[in-house]
Amino acid sequence: MHDVVIIGGGAGGMMAAIFAAKTGASVTLLERNQKLGRKVYITGKGRCNVTNDCTLDEFMREVPRNPRFLYSALSYFGPQHMMELLEDAGCPVVVQRGRRVFPATEKASDVTRTLEKLMREYGVRIVYDARVREILTADDAVTGVTLTDGRSYTADRVIIATGGLSCPLTGSSGDGYRMAEQLGHTVTPRSAVLSAIETAVDWPGELMGLSLRNVTLTMKKGKKTLYSDLGEMLFTHFGISGPLVLTMSCHLPDNIKDADVTLNLKPGLDAQQLDARLQRDFDENSRKMLRSVLPGLLPVRLAEIFPRLCSVDGDKVCAQITREERETLARMMQALPIPLEKLAPIEEAIVTRGGVSVKEIDPSTMESKIVSGLYFAGEVIDVDAHTGGYNLQIAWATGALAGTCAAEEFL
Repeated sequence: MHDVVIIGGGAGGMMAAIFAAKTGASVTLLERNQKLGRKVYITGKGRCNVTNDCTLDEFMREVPRNPRFLYSALSYFGPQHMMELLEDAGCPVVVQRGRRVFPATEKASDVTRTLEKLMREYGVRIVYDARVREILTADDAVTGVTLTDGRSYTADRVIIATGGLSCPLTGSSGDGYRMAEQLGHTVTPRSAVLSAIETAVDWPGELMGLSLRNVTLTMKKGKKTLYSDLGEMLFTHFGISGPLVLTMSCHLPDNIKDADVTLNLKPGLDAQQLDARLQRDFDENSRKMLRSVLPGLLPVRLAEIFPRLCSVDGDKVCAQITREERETLARMMQALPIPLEKLAPIEEAIVTRGGVSVKEIDPSTMESKIVSGLYFAGEVIDVDAHTGGYNLQIAWATGALAGTCAAEEFL
């Protein structure tokens, strides 16, 4: 009899295995790939942003989706616990800009290697090429799992840690959602989050590859501000991306076309200061064309198309620019509209929004309220957070709590 079977060898699954085995259970980890932590390898652009060195209250403010559900898990195993675990296991960490935490080597493989070492030290049995077809139950309690190749494992406790739908090349196929639904769980609609966004206008494509720094992106629905922050963004062939956009995607209204998004290219100036700057530039370059003067204020590629976005003739010499045209240029520099069309495909997102309903999971244990002995960890749960190591920490924390509580049932 395998006391605890864990489905999925990603962040949540590996941590669940470590804590369940450390607590005293016999643990089998089933991984459908031929190696563990494939999504961990690509986090932080391959450097693995393992967590964020912040307080619990600060962490909660970075979780727009069901933050209260995570209170117990993060209290049990928070960012500092994760840092200590890696350090004690021989994988030193460093804290960088934005309090993002990385392995000192900046190699994601070192994080996975460290966790795999801990699992083996605690006696976790790891089975590769193992895709689960079904979780078996009797009298509303877990009894084991069967694999797609016909193999089966008996177990009193099963932890689903299969990830979401984002990054399918890492093995995330939505299997956990299917299994949860088969057992009577509600799975909320899934969509991309921490995602690039396709725009309803074509001009961002003309700026593909252009990165902007120290700009403010603001999103409103009607009079309500849903998001506004200063930072970096990127234009792509289909729309917009970069840190500001990824975070903004966490706050989109249900109908993305209801979002009123504007870009402030000059947030360091108020309207009066910007108008004065334009007047000075135009006076000093009165015989030059507008398009040749704007690069003093904007990146060259953006300056080239900016007059068109403002319905102003870029070939006009500055002396001919009217007051109304100058005011339009200034206004658009501080509130350039970017109509949105849709999120990029979920396969290209960093995280999946939606998942197993938190109303059906005990937040103090991660156990199902519907099936005894069934637990959940990681992205399969309907929680998500901003970029900066928060989503990975959610996986570590829910995995640690699920593993401990599943194993404690045997004590």
